[in-house]
Amino acid sequence: MPSDAIKILAVDDVKENLVALEAALDQPGVQLVTVGSGFEALELLLRDDFALALLDVQMPEMDGFELAELMRGTERTRAVPIIFLTAVATDERRKFRGFEAGAVDYLLKPLDIHILNSKVAVFVELARQRREIARQRDELASALGRLRAHDDNSPLAVVELDADLRIVTWAAGAERLFGFGAAQMLGQRLENAPFLPTDDRDGILTAMRALFAGENRREMQEHRFIRADGTLREAEWYCSSLAGSAARQRSAMIQVLDITARHRAEETQRLLIGELNHRVKNTLATVQAIAAQGFRHARNHDEFRDAFTGRIQALARAHSLLSATTWEHASLRGLIADQVAIGAVSIDRLRLEGPRVDLPPELSLRFALVLHELTTNAHKYGALSNENGHVAITWSMDNGLLSFAWSEHGGPAVTEPARKGFGTTLVMSSLAGEDAEIAVDYAPEGVRWRMALPLDPVMRAPAKTPPQPAPAAVSAPLMPGACLPPGLTILVVEDEPLLAMELMTELEEAGALPLGPASSCAQALEMIREEAPDLALLDGNLNGERIDAVADDLAARGIPFAFVSGYGREHLPAGHQHRPVITKPFVAAEICDLAAQLAAQVNPDQRLHVIG
Repeated sequence: MPSDAIKILAVDDVKENLVALEAALDQPGVQLVTVGSGFEALELLLRDDFALALLDVQMPEMDGFELAELMRGTERTRAVPIIFLTAVATDERRKFRGFEAGAVDYLLKPLDIHILNSKVAVFVELARQRREIARQRDELASALGRLRAHDDNSPLAVVELDADLRIVTWAAGAERLFGFGAAQMLGQRLENAPFLPTDDRDGILTAMRALFAGENRREMQEHRFIRADGTLREAEWYCSSLAGSAARQRSAMIQVLDITARHRAEETQRLLIGELNHRVKNTLATVQAIAAQGFRHARNHDEFRDAFTGRIQALARAHSLLSATTWEHASLRGLIADQVAIGAVSIDRLRLEGPRVDLPPELSLRFALVLHELTTNAHKYGALSNENGHVAITWSMDNGLLSFAWSEHGGPAVTEPARKGFGTTLVMSSLAGEDAEIAVDYAPEGVRWRMALPLDPVMRAPAKTPPQPAPAAVSAPLMPGACLPPGLTILVVEDEPLLAMELMTELEEAGALPLGPASSCAQALEMIREEAPDLALLDGNLNGERIDAVADDLAARGIPFAFVSGYGREHLPAGHQHRPVITKPFVAAEICDLAAQLAAQVNPDQRLHVIG
């Protein structure tokens, strides 16, 4: 007999009666357990579970009534149904005693097999139902236990709302996420919930009511919430509408996941990608400017190749120094050592003296080019062009001001050049600033450079705009080869000196009068106010400073402008994403065409007023 069979206990002191019962109650899934005395029956009842007890009334030592009374007095056997079987003639007093002892029925022998089987089948079915209910209860208890364990450790906050948007479930995860206890929240209407932001309340309530508009809706919504400590958080709300029943009305189950950290990470990633894109394009634009300016000043292809290769190597090694410090700073002595490493100068022909100085990233890249140009010029014309000359490089720091000196000795006699080459121009423009002092002395015994540079990024303002020649008359014809109206003043706002130099060169060759460059918002705003340019070309970012204030000021004055930037359009100032954009690195023709388009938007009366 299977272990899960329904057991029925039969107690009778006559063995033949028990055999007859076994034959009569041969039902599938039912096991009849037989014993011959009340004492044996009690032992079995305390050990096994029985769906029904069939008790003979007349038994020696302990009759059926006594056994029934003992069963009713014991907790374990109190609920076992009892049917008395007796051969004694009907006696109402004996029947009464049997029912008083807890019997559910009283059958007379000889037994009607059909009646007995019918009655037994009822109790067998009840036992099966009780067993199934107990199994389902255990499964539900296990599932509930797992849910509670999950809720105790889950990042999700589980909240249930009834059809009136009243909070009926507030799990432990909700207490952790929102910071409000169940006692505060249960029974409260959602519209009064303290975790709903005022600006979002109506939208959230509308979305929650919509859950009850259809059957079994499943959707994910994004809403903000306020923690008990007052912090505003962002979350995904996983919403499910649950159908009601006769015993329970419809409800909505909501699982809330805090995604604030994820959104911040995504925003940081977006900014980092944008910044990487900007830096890469700025670097490419710098290389472009080096190539263009170098080609303008080179006397032949070999000279251009050598100069271009050396400048790129200088930039590359400066990048490596910055990468080693996660783009925070580069050592001045390390930049000098790189010139020795690439063979630009021998260490025995250098004299170095100065403390440890770390340069910020942008200045490091510029200084690398400056050192390369000074070394290259010394090889071509100065102290390193023979076997006897040497170079002394000294520097000192005082209250954030770097004093740098480059002195050549022992080379050929020096005479001041008739014109400035690209190398000299690059040195002067790369490091020049409003608070910077750069001077060169072409002494006969050797060239001497003196530089005083503030290292504080806030102090490193751009150079003042050199005086510009008076604009030509509007009616003057275009210059030969020019593509822009003569006298058109264009403000260049760019913090990278080489790029600014290239932009201004292209604009000047196209017939315009470039102003600047302005490499900070403050300087750009001052130049707009004082110079009143016809139009402007703006970088998207100036040494980490957003260009928004400059764009807003130009727009307010009605001055056309465009962006020349390494950033994507999505990173441009708010309200100005529609402005024209040229992505770095640029092509000269693009700059000329863009300036011509902007020039067509210039108010002629305004230009006449400025020119007059």
